[in-house]
Amino acid sequence: MIPHRKTCLVVDDSKLMRLVARKILADLDFRTVEASSGREALDLCHAHLPDAVLIDWRMPEMNGLQFLKEFRELPGGEDPLVVFCTTEDDGTHIRQAFSAGADKCVVKPFDRPMIEAEFCQMGLL
Repeated sequence: MIPHRKTCLVVDDSKLMRLVARKILADLDFRTVEASSGREALDLCHAHLPDAVLIDWRMPEMNGLQFLKEFRELPGGEDPLVVFCTTEDDGTHIRQAFSAGADKCVVKPFDRPMIEAEFCQMGLL
């Protein structure tokens, strides 16, 4: 029997950041689904919840914080692990992300060792 590959939803308005994340996650044996806005990501989640979400803070239509609040309200939305990615490293942003339901926060730019360490700590690897 083939083991289930975990799915990670990568949400970022930067095509380059989605490409970087996709490469890192593929190396960690994740299947990726991508969205360029919080609204697009939420629409995808209505169809199928991922195992994990890697989400940017600043995006058009619906920012990461708004997405996270609505995502956590979806049926089953409390289960996926969420890593918030931000260029802001002040405590206010991080506290807001955790209050909205983030499991982890990383500061951009991130790399494979950083994502791998966070996913290991959360039990995804």
